[in-house]
Amino acid sequence: MAKTGLPILEFITRNYRNFNSRATRDALFAYWEHIRSGGRMYWTLAGAMSSAQLGISLAPAIRAGLIHGISSTGANLEESLFRLVAHDHYKDFADYRYLTKQDDTRILAQRMRRVTDTSIPEDEAFRAVEKILVPMWQRATEQGERRFWHEYFYELVQKLPKRHLQGDPKDCWLLAAAQAKLPMVVPGHEDSTFGNIFASHVKFGECGASIVKSGIEYMTQLYDDYKVLSKGKGVGFFQIGGGIAGDFPICVVPSIKYDLEQPVKPWAYFCQVSDSTTSYGSYSGATPNEKITWDKLTETTPMFVIESDATIVVPLLLTALLECVAAPKAADKIIAASKQQQRRTRAR
Repeated sequence: MAKTGLPILEFITRNYRNFNSRATRDALFAYWEHIRSGGRMYWTLAGAMSSAQLGISLAPAIRAGLIHGISSTGANLEESLFRLVAHDHYKDFADYRYLTKQDDTRILAQRMRRVTDTSIPEDEAFRAVEKILVPMWQRATEQGERRFWHEYFYELVQKLPKRHLQGDPKDCWLLAAAQAKLPMVVPGHEDSTFGNIFASHVKFGECGASIVKSGIEYMTQLYDDYKVLSKGKGVGFFQIGGGIAGDFPICVVPSIKYDLEQPVKPWAYFCQVSDSTTSYGSYSGATPNEKITWDKLTETTPMFVIESDATIVVPLLLTALLECVAAPKAADKIIAASKQQQRRTRAR
């Protein structure tokens, strides 16, 4: 039983002692210390985190000031919106590991798009949102407007009538990010369902491709965003999974330094959560030490790799951080006591 009103923080402190659990604990402590000292944190979202309903813990973390910028795949961006508008029409498949090809063919016939053990409803999600988003693209074409990909979604999610919402708005990280006006990049947004839908309307001549700003323009905007975020104590990098969602934004530091030839602070913290082992050149990203050679991190940067399922680790970590925000002095005391114990047991 927690004695301080911080049950998850106490649980992690007491039980997470070695292996991946130790990495989780240490990453949590360093994250809080960075935020507590006035630092900021930039998140990257790969995988199918939105379909896995990570928004339940991610959205309150955004509102609490624990997250200050996001790099998201196009899929995670749109799937956060789908969970908001079509939540009651999702179907779960608890026995997904045992589905046959014939089972998945039947799921296809039901107009469901399976994502591991859940599925997105075609008509209530994709097609319902398409009816709202396509006219926005068409108006932008007529008026000669150009926006970043996420800006269309920021506008859409904030103007949806309540009657169209099936999910709890408090659990929608896209809505929380839009309301907080978080800086965002969506690298490779073309590789998403709505990226494909947009391409089809461009092909039909109904929308102009130029109404969506390019990935290069995302990077030039990130130059400016990073300079703001890295002021003071700096900005950390919290990465879920691998791929372009992480690879794109972490490169902003060496690009500012070598390509713009301007002074820049390195990332002030690094943590990657992935269920794939990181290795040199792997899809899940290089190990932190390799990033030193690219001038993205330094040898003094707090670095953590948690080789585990992000759908398990991240909600625990965020919930503990929310407890820290609610009771910072009590959190500091728990963490200090844990670190003192660590020092006593550290090998000499």
